[in-house]
Amino acid sequence: MAKIKCLITGITGFAGSHLAEYLLSLENYAVHGTIRWRSRTENIEHIRNKIQLYDCDLRDAYSVKQLIDTLKPDRIYHLAAQSFVPMSWAAPAETFITNVIGQLNIFEAVRANACNCRIQIAGSSEEYGLVLPNEVPIKETNPLRPLSPYAVSKVTQDLMGYQYHQSYKLFIVRTRGFNHEGPRRGEVFVTSNFARQIAEMEKGKRPPILEVGNLQAVRDFTDVRDTVRAYYLILEKGIPGEVYNVATGKGYKIAQVVEILRRCAKVNFEIKEDPKRMRPSDVELLIGDPSKLKQATGWEPQIPFEKTLEDLLEYWRKLV
Repeated sequence: MAKIKCLITGITGFAGSHLAEYLLSLENYAVHGTIRWRSRTENIEHIRNKIQLYDCDLRDAYSVKQLIDTLKPDRIYHLAAQSFVPMSWAAPAETFITNVIGQLNIFEAVRANACNCRIQIAGSSEEYGLVLPNEVPIKETNPLRPLSPYAVSKVTQDLMGYQYHQSYKLFIVRTRGFNHEGPRRGEVFVTSNFARQIAEMEKGKRPPILEVGNLQAVRDFTDVRDTVRAYYLILEKGIPGEVYNVATGKGYKIAQVVEILRRCAKVNFEIKEDPKRMRPSDVELLIGDPSKLKQATGWEPQIPFEKTLEDLLEYWRKLV
């Protein structure tokens, strides 16, 4: 029997590499991915001989159409994005072109090819933005009040997915992923940044002072390995046109993240607030309600947050 062809955009990234690993662990899936000439590939080196890579700039409609016409994928997991919120303040136009135009090119290529393809869009909890205390845990029906250029770009992707399903009957499932963490997380993101600083302290490469931003923000953290399993399940069992939160339903203050990492650390450290780590407007409270996802797929998070942070710190210990 022919294998199901899965195309992962952003396969070299954090979630993309973990999704590739997960799909390879299943029997009937062939994994393909998009890269660009400047893509860093260390996240996928250990599976490089098991996947097929294609050089494709998602912002170029012709490049995308060529790929879709050649591969004719059965599944597309659209994970590629400019995903760092602070960067979107510095480069809002770049963020919109990458996130919105890239996705538009995929949809148009699939529509032109008329291939029977299922598409998952990796949205973000940042779409909810300003969340009121009485709106927690956040359901998919909650108003979207984005507070950053990144968040606005993800709302645009999300609603575009809904529109293309309604207008053209494309099989599109939207997910709103809350914070997902674990090994290979980019060092600019809060948990990974803290873990790297601690690993460097342990090696004597920096003084025992942890530089932090806003410690009062509350986030719902899912292990990336649980998140990509949710992506897979929702594309197999979800209803096209619908949107699903990927979350645990439990919130942690960033200050609690610091304390869990402190218990894992082999060195004592002080905490110092760095003004450069503060944003023009920050989302204070994001806790998701995953009941719709659980009802549709039976998904449950399996990896405790403490284990996620332990694995992340161990990852950085090996790198620094």
